[in-house]
Amino acid sequence: MGRFLQIAGLFVGLIALALQFSITIPASMVAGRGLLGSIVFYFSFFTILTNIGAVLVHASLLSSGFYAWLPAFAGPRMRAGVAASITLVFIVYATVLARLWQPQGLFLLCDILLHYVTPVLFVLWWLISGADGRTRWSDISWWVLYPIAYLAYALARAPLAGEVPYPFLDVARNGVESVAVAALAITTLFLVICVVAVFVDHAIGRLGSKGAR
Repeated sequence: MGRFLQIAGLFVGLIALALQFSITIPASMVAGRGLLGSIVFYFSFFTILTNIGAVLVHASLLSSGFYAWLPAFAGPRMRAGVAASITLVFIVYATVLARLWQPQGLFLLCDILLHYVTPVLFVLWWLISGADGRTRWSDISWWVLYPIAYLAYALARAPLAGEVPYPFLDVARNGVESVAVAALAITTLFLVICVVAVFVDHAIGRLGSKGAR
């Protein structure tokens, strides 16, 4: 089951990312961005970056060739960190972002795949085969650097590009205080997810140790 979920996660993730790219770039250029700007726009979403991370984890474990080039993505701490990040993608989209727009056609399909299907596949795989009890509490301090770095990038890019990837990061429209509250809330949520991930990983590791006796 674990290998099936891993193959399914890799396949669905690659298809969804490629499809999202193929429909985002033309739509973005029609909206007035150039080709380079459209590519930067595509890679400016936390959802896209996190799904790329999930695909790299699956690929690094399924292919010895990939493992030779991407050993960091095969490690237990990276697996848990990506599981926490893609859980954040699922929760924030389902509770906040899904109500803010109504995508249609292929955009709706990509939204479903990238925000619901790939997170569920990755977390289920991690619970069944990816978690092994080797995470440490100190790993959380490394995992949280990812959303913080992303937030810094999104806010720094906003005045230059005149746009933000997510409405709650729009300082010009919402004000600094509102954006700060939203960022703090999401960071706190991520930290809670990370704590749960370490607890779960350690519990799975203990169960595995008992089963091996």
